[in-house]
Amino acid sequence: MDYLPKDHPVFVHSENGIWGMGARAPAGKEDRNLIDAGASYATIVPGAAFFDSLTSFSIIRGGRIDITFLGALEVSQAGDLANWIIPGKMTPGIGGGMELAQKSRKVVVLTTHVTKTGAAKLLKSCTLPLTAPACVAMIITDLAVIEVTDAGLVLKELAQGVSLDRVIKSTAAPLIIPAGVLPTF
Repeated sequence: MDYLPKDHPVFVHSENGIWGMGARAPAGKEDRNLIDAGASYATIVPGAAFFDSLTSFSIIRGGRIDITFLGALEVSQAGDLANWIIPGKMTPGIGGGMELAQKSRKVVVLTTHVTKTGAAKLLKSCTLPLTAPACVAMIITDLAVIEVTDAGLVLKELAQGVSLDRVIKSTAAPLIIPAGVLPTF
């Protein structure tokens, strides 16, 4: 919500039971009873509602979320998502990301294009355990915007100052590159 215009008609759902979540709470204005699913202090917008996690997950499982934004460890050219565990690392479980990936009408991944070690995150097929198969519609990275289609990954936009060659070298899956792709974000 921090990046949407104030008059934009969006109701943000937080899986911990907020419908109508606003921006992060500014320093000094935190309410210890108003926390988002990521444990950050949040605000609410007029008309917001609160409910228990059973109702919250019923909303998700019922397919009532139009769009969800998730992070990723890996995304395959078919739109498979791996975002919950690296084998050998301790994790509390798959969590709500699986529900959101499977049941949201549109899944957009927000991630870096490569790992901290420089390995590609956009692959022919995921090597990590999947969160959900064929669920990702769009990938937005620090380098590019890529659409997942039946034909494969389609490069839509380059980040300002990023070369096409850099994106190609940083992507381990084949990219479909339409004519005229220009930096636009």
